[in-house]
Amino acid sequence: MSRTDAILKRLSLLHPKLIDLSLERMMPLLDAMGRPQDRLPPVIHVAGTNAKGSTIAYLRAFLEAAGKSVHVYNSPHLVRFNERIRLAGKLVDTRRLNAVLEEVEAINAGRPITFFEVTTVAAMVLYAETKADYLLLETGMGGTYDTTNIVEHPLGVIITPVDLDHQRFLGDTIAEIAVNKAGILKRGSKAVIGLQQEEGRAVIDRAARRLGISPIWQGENFHGTAQDGRLVYQDEDGLLDLPPPALIGAHQFQNAALAIAAARHFGLPVDEAAIARGLRSVVWPARMMPLQGRLRDLLGPGAELWLDGGHNVHGATALAVAIAEMNRTRPAPLVLIMGMMNTRNPADFLAPFAGKVQQIYTLTVPGEPNAHGADAIASQARAAGFAATSKRSILSALQAAAEVPNARVLICGSLYLAGDVLAKNHTPPD
Repeated sequence: MSRTDAILKRLSLLHPKLIDLSLERMMPLLDAMGRPQDRLPPVIHVAGTNAKGSTIAYLRAFLEAAGKSVHVYNSPHLVRFNERIRLAGKLVDTRRLNAVLEEVEAINAGRPITFFEVTTVAAMVLYAETKADYLLLETGMGGTYDTTNIVEHPLGVIITPVDLDHQRFLGDTIAEIAVNKAGILKRGSKAVIGLQQEEGRAVIDRAARRLGISPIWQGENFHGTAQDGRLVYQDEDGLLDLPPPALIGAHQFQNAALAIAAARHFGLPVDEAAIARGLRSVVWPARMMPLQGRLRDLLGPGAELWLDGGHNVHGATALAVAIAEMNRTRPAPLVLIMGMMNTRNPADFLAPFAGKVQQIYTLTVPGEPNAHGADAIASQARAAGFAATSKRSILSALQAAAEVPNARVLICGSLYLAGDVLAKNHTPPD
């Protein structure tokens, strides 16, 4: 076990629950650390159910293409914890990460605090200590009581599409979940809102009005569409004819448009040329990612291997559309290799793939006690009308997939599974 893993294991034992949404435990610790949240560069805070990470990836790409330095806070990580904290463009150095984690641990002095709370405090210390032009801050879950909701005056707030997810913690309806997501809106801060279902939009609109905010809305105040392979973006300031996003899928045109709108509405120092360069260079691992290397080599010469961490119905729908687009260029039999956490319903995730999958191989996500068993996923898949077989490992699943000639193989269902795959492929994020 590495020193970082040992520290993180100790921190994980400070609170019996993995998720316990509150700000009461971490605020005294932030005070003891000198309130680093008051010494940050301009913050763009992002909440939503899907597309948070992609939207942040685009904003980072635009800003860095314009020569700006950017902090980023994302979760969860895929392979190494360091991926959660990007300091002025680079993942945090392990030695520095260990030092700040131990400092925060010592000052906390054993008091109950969740893993995400204490590590967020450590991240805030690092962001306050390191010079950068902007901080792109992604919520972990929800908004109102999310540990990132500690910045009183963000430069801007983005709410990406809200859908059903984490109902046990955020509510059983779109409206209830939207109430939680809208908790990051702040009086005096600008807001950009992604495409919303009607009930979610109504909730966010009411919350904004109470705070005196006039957000701009995707689909109303700005639009982004794919035209002849290009991204055509339009808002009240004009039209941009841009290259397509480097990230795969029709949904990425919408995600890119949301980021462009935020950059323009928040007054970020990015021009059309920087946006174009950012669209070409953007990277977001395990999001419809073509996979090369030792795992791809287990398949036949005509096969494709793709990796995506999508794990809810909204994400599955986007994946199914992306696969359909690929089939228009090169039809191929689709094989899914999937594992899921037990907070998700495999049958719901698979519904958008009905009639489109030749074979499913299911896995238990390695090292995750809260994962569905491979046999349980396969049973639910068969009950939903799919051909499904459980496998013991990603290697055995890929060997079975290799029996389908010229297959398009998609590994999906969990970011934790995606991380395990990247580790086994020896291709972790930078």
